[in-house]
Amino acid sequence: MAHSLSAKKRVRQNAKRRLINRARKSEIKTIIKSFETAVAGSDKKKAAEQYKLIVKKLDKIAAKKTIHKNKAARLKSRLARKLAKLKG
Repeated sequence: MAHSLSAKKRVRQNAKRRLINRARKSEIKTIIKSFETAVAGSDKKKAAEQYKLIVKKLDKIAAKKTIHKNKAARLKSRLARKLAKLKG
């Protein structure tokens, strides 16, 4: 257990950041699931809209360092391939 005041504050800050980061990651997973259902349903328009939203969210979350920028790029690339396959 933390003893110094600064260590106690760090514990409080870490708990707060953890909740924020978990919410962000959960939001991304939810958006990706809706994209996947649009692709599975062959809904090109909805899938394209969802992809734009995902790209925007991933870039924001990577900028805040919740996820690594390379992971965001990898996810965007994989989803772009699925979208291209649906359109093509």
